[in-house]
Amino acid sequence: MIEIEKVSKWYGDFRVLDDCSLKIAKGEVVVICGPSGSGKSTLIKCVNGLEPFTQGRITVDGISVGERGTNLPKLRSRIGMVFQNFELFPHMTAAENIELAQMRVLGRERTGAASKTRELLARMGLAEHATKYPAQLSGGQQQRVAIARALVTEPAVIFADEPTGNLDSARSHEIMKLLDELNRTRHITIVLVTHEEDIAAYAKRQIRFRDGQIASDGPTRKAAS
Repeated sequence: MIEIEKVSKWYGDFRVLDDCSLKIAKGEVVVICGPSGSGKSTLIKCVNGLEPFTQGRITVDGISVGERGTNLPKLRSRIGMVFQNFELFPHMTAAENIELAQMRVLGRERTGAASKTRELLARMGLAEHATKYPAQLSGGQQQRVAIARALVTEPAVIFADEPTGNLDSARSHEIMKLLDELNRTRHITIVLVTHEEDIAAYAKRQIRFRDGQIASDGPTRKAAS
């Protein structure tokens, strides 16, 4: 599903990723953890083609990320991104945020986008909030809108970068249960990027970053249970 081979990245003289190699299989739930500045968020930006990497090779669902001529929009249609700060347009309603993603990425007409949006909002338990703006929604509701937006392309993998960083414990549990359900029912690969140790409880594999390197890669307590 995802293959990262000897990937390094520099910002000037600073090496933020140092010879990183790992494989993530289809259907896995993996947590990538480590302190701020350890390189974990930079890695997923490289996987998504949002950041160039200096050396190495990354392949996602058979698409080579760094090759010249790679169709990055096609690549990104296979990857759903969920961010800590939700990244919703504040001047658009929940429905409009989801519709826009479909029209820009998939080229859907508004009618088709609206139909898919209603379906996704209902799945997220947000049907009655379609016309509300982000500021009118709770943090957990905004994150569910962001997850619905990530699902519009029917991605093979969802990268969730600090998905619970701005949520209280109850809303965090709600979002993690939702991501777990998406993995179980739709077999979407889930990669959780976080510095919160509690998130590891939702995954069977934990990859720990330190100073731009993979310090450890092994099963979590969930895998042993």
